[in-house]
Amino acid sequence: MADAALFEFLHTEMVAELWAHHSDPGPGGQKMSLCVLEGMGFRVGQALGERLPQETLAFREELDILKFLCKDLWVAVFQKQMDSLRTNHQGTYVLQDNSFPLLIRMASGLQYLEEAPKFLAFTCGLLRGALSTLGIKSLVTASVASLPT
Repeated sequence: MADAALFEFLHTEMVAELWAHHSDPGPGGQKMSLCVLEGMGFRVGQALGERLPQETLAFREELDILKFLCKDLWVAVFQKQMDSLRTNHQGTYVLQDNSFPLLIRMASGLQYLEEAPKFLAFTCGLLRGALSTLGIKSLVTASVASLPT
């Protein structure tokens, strides 16, 4: 429990610090901050992708790697599994977490919906970094229709 709280606090401070340093309210400043957060997540995801699957056998298919992300990686980072994994069987996957820990504290209303992307950039990078280490080039995007998801 303490690990989760510490991670959430660290993540919140990273976001706040980057927004303070790149306080340009225009799209350029925001994009720079999102790129920095995504890059930090990418490096962490690479390290986790190298470290976590050591206990598992080599993944045979792309779907096995995505299942690993939804179960093992998500548990290692957020102490819970993802809620669902869907695919169109053409290389597009949708991973859904209906109680995403980094957005739970913002769940009091729609006024915070526009703030959600800055709290998701690190996690998008984390997933992309883990996928990269496991041999999959990917584009990871986040979508929030209501908080927290």
